[in-house]
Amino acid sequence: MSSVPTVSPDTWRRWNPESSLALIRLKALTLIMASGDEGIASWPALTYEQRPWVARGEGASRSALRAHSGPYFAAVVPPIRDVSVPIAPRVQAIAEEAAAHLARIDAELRVGGIAPLPAVLLRTESATSSQIERLTASARALASAEAGETSGTNAKLILANVRAMERALKHEGPVTVDSLIDVHDVLIEPDEAHAPGLRAEQVWIGGTRLGPHRATYVAPHHERVPAAMADLIAFCDRVDVPVVAKIAIAHAQFETIHPFTDGNGRTGRALIHMMLRESELTIGSTIPVSAGLLHRTEDYFEALTAFRAGHHEPIIEQVAEASIFAVTLTRKLVTELARLRADWSGRIRARRGASAWVLADALPGNPVMTAEVAQRLLGVSTPSVYVAISALEAAGVLTPRTTGRRNRIWDAREVLTVLDAFADSARRGD
Repeated sequence: MSSVPTVSPDTWRRWNPESSLALIRLKALTLIMASGDEGIASWPALTYEQRPWVARGEGASRSALRAHSGPYFAAVVPPIRDVSVPIAPRVQAIAEEAAAHLARIDAELRVGGIAPLPAVLLRTESATSSQIERLTASARALASAEAGETSGTNAKLILANVRAMERALKHEGPVTVDSLIDVHDVLIEPDEAHAPGLRAEQVWIGGTRLGPHRATYVAPHHERVPAAMADLIAFCDRVDVPVVAKIAIAHAQFETIHPFTDGNGRTGRALIHMMLRESELTIGSTIPVSAGLLHRTEDYFEALTAFRAGHHEPIIEQVAEASIFAVTLTRKLVTELARLRADWSGRIRARRGASAWVLADALPGNPVMTAEVAQRLLGVSTPSVYVAISALEAAGVLTPRTTGRRNRIWDAREVLTVLDAFADSARRGD
């Protein structure tokens, strides 16, 4: 990698008086002051380096190309593998409370949770993480995509996030660069516009497609990404930083590096769950932390900005509070699904141990049903599958979406309503 002189944020601002950096730093300072104290400012802030740029864009005017050509400033991410991590007592208390909540609900769900609940929670985590990136789809659309039925683009992208989360949670041991690349590969598989692996081009947030000059954030030049990722992994291996604080900082550093051409937010939130699993705070369930981040999205993004400006405590606080909120929301979801299942018990007319009961138990994780899905779940003959489905249809548990003898689809509408209500609660912050 070539040696490129770096400049401080203040110098960067003086050289670019009309840039958005001043606004970004003001927002970060506002967030820190709103937290009730000045925060601990000993965290290393980004510096910036000048890089050349020649704009290219089909259909762009010459004046636009000229305006987006010339030197720009890319972030230089400081190494954190050995940096001291001071945390104020108030923030440390919130982080410890979050860790206790996560461990407690994970233990409770492993002992007495609804059978398909891990799949339900993983799907809700993936869906709310995608919503942060403005990718939305109803529970019905997502479940239809999972059942192999026709669905919209957003549902397919969210389903790819579900598969990526599944891959993330299959990883055993400490996080590695390769494990993150593996997760990202699954995530972007439906999107042919983006290449897998660490990026080999400059990326930025905001601005225009012609160049990074007017961006709100310009990630490090791609030459710096491999070393920055190696440093991040070394930080993840540390044992002297409290777990929730370490996870929050690792997530913020990942988002700052922005190692991929697309999907950094979703992969970075998968990293949170990989580290929760590796630390054994969550062993059996995927508590949807992204639901907590979703209901305070602006604060979440401002905490990432504060991190880049040299303040690490806001992102620790955001991840901790998001975790606590996610635990509360998860308890509500479990209660609603259990209430629904109890109600079905009084409506389903089938002998004890019949396949209809097995299929009913599976519906929270499979709220859109086809004969093929039911047969995979039950492992019985086709006639027995239709007997089970008919019993649930007669009880009003399943509602046919299509008619005819072939390619029929049934919806568990009550389950879909509960799942959509969960998403609404995350958005509203109930």
